Amino acid sequence: MTSSFTKQNINLKLCSTKPYLSIYVYVLTSYTSTVSFSLPSMASSIIPRHYCSNFATTPILFHSNNHSKSLNYPFLNTNVGGFSRSFTTRCSYQTPPTHHSQFDHKHKGKSFCLKQCAISLALAVGLITGVPTLGLPNDAHAANPVLPDLSVLISGPPIKDPGALLRYGLPIDNKAIREVQKPLEDITDSLKISGVKALDSVERNVRQASRALKQGKTLIISGLAESKKEHGVELLNKLEAGIDEFELILQDRNRVAVAPKQKELLQYVGGVEEDMVDGFPYEVPEEYRNLPLLKGRAAVDMKVKIKDNPNLEECVFHIVLDGYNAPVTAGNFVDLVERHFYDGMEIQRADGFVVQTGDPEGPAEGFIDPSTEKTRTIPLEIMVEGEKAPVYGETLEELGLYKAQTKLPFNAFGTMAMARDEFEDNSGSSQVFWLLKESELTPSNANILDGRYAVFGYVTENEDFLADLKVGDVIESIQVVSGLDNLANPSYKIAG
Repeated sequence: MTSSFTKQNINLKLCSTKPYLSIYVYVLTSYTSTVSFSLPSMASSIIPRHYCSNFATTPILFHSNNHSKSLNYPFLNTNVGGFSRSFTTRCSYQTPPTHHSQFDHKHKGKSFCLKQCAISLALAVGLITGVPTLGLPNDAHAANPVLPDLSVLISGPPIKDPGALLRYGLPIDNKAIREVQKPLEDITDSLKISGVKALDSVERNVRQASRALKQGKTLIISGLAESKKEHGVELLNKLEAGIDEFELILQDRNRVAVAPKQKELLQYVGGVEEDMVDGFPYEVPEEYRNLPLLKGRAAVDMKVKIKDNPNLEECVFHIVLDGYNAPVTAGNFVDLVERHFYDGMEIQRADGFVVQTGDPEGPAEGFIDPSTEKTRTIPLEIMVEGEKAPVYGETLEELGLYKAQTKLPFNAFGTMAMARDEFEDNSGSSQVFWLLKESELTPSNANILDGRYAVFGYVTENEDFLADLKVGDVIESIQVVSGLDNLANPSYKIAG
């Protein structure tokens, strides 16, 4: 991944015992650097709101050998109608000051100084350096911890594959097909093993998937929607034949053919799972029911003309939009695509953390609906794991759902989400962004994006090339290639 950051970003969440403090720190590979950041906007943007009401405005400085480095949080700053307009920090090097700055945090009449913060930071870094011991969550709670409220930094490897995230995002509850899906997805990790042991591990994955399919085929068929059963059975037969072919590939020790076959079989699995969805599973709230709604999935191809790159002139990004988990957000985007709103628009932000576009020419920061001559805005829309319908109009933090898991997390490189004003939840309109990161050390929903911005799709093809986009590159076109019939209330059909 090409990025403007040459540092390794590690998102830490540390909590002190008393008083409680939650603070996110990006640990850089240059550990000799001084980390400098200021709190006025950071307290509202990065630190959970209930922890930061009494923060002073004095910058915090962690000192080191010979210089200080001011951290830049590019996803919280934009000059082109970005999705968080009020936070600005700059990268700079400066001579180390001769004294330690500190801030006060009042809690039940007690002050919290920099020394206590530094102790908490040291404890968190110690946990990171001893990260293998965190791999066993049961052991983490066996004894009384030093920091009883310390969040677990790692709860297992996050799912980073966009296809897997989309499969798990479907509103189905069929254990039999999931037991086929998981070992096929585990092949990706098996291929990371060195030498011949990789194929041995893949072989175990395939045998497990084959056994699960044979044992659970009846339950899988019974889970198919009646109107889609014939198609689902056809895909199941292809999946079964494909697994047999996979076993022959492994017998021939043909490692090159493993990944393409895995992709093919997972496409069959995804198709079967989609055939289990019978109609749209819930009602959108009445106040949003007349907006364009994507009641299902759709896919678009975004063709971008790349400037000043001799190795890449243009690229087509395939994006799957998830209306099951974000019908209003995805529907709004598909409607704008059909209006050709984005055609000819430039990439307006590409800073190594996100790629962003959607700010039209002129003073407006969103789409002006010709039928009303007003900016069309949509609500913040987030589906929580275990819920049957999204929550609207509030972040999960504002709802007090600090431990809730989002159905569509910011895990994959190329996660697509709706931009908005930081302090106005329901201000989304036309500006969208793609995330240029993967969640490595920070588990889902323990970062500052999950639960605060509406994810509604993932780039599933050519996503790596997103990192090559620059400000000024032109979106030649975005076209809906499948799922347009899932769009309800298409406003683009209205004259004007």
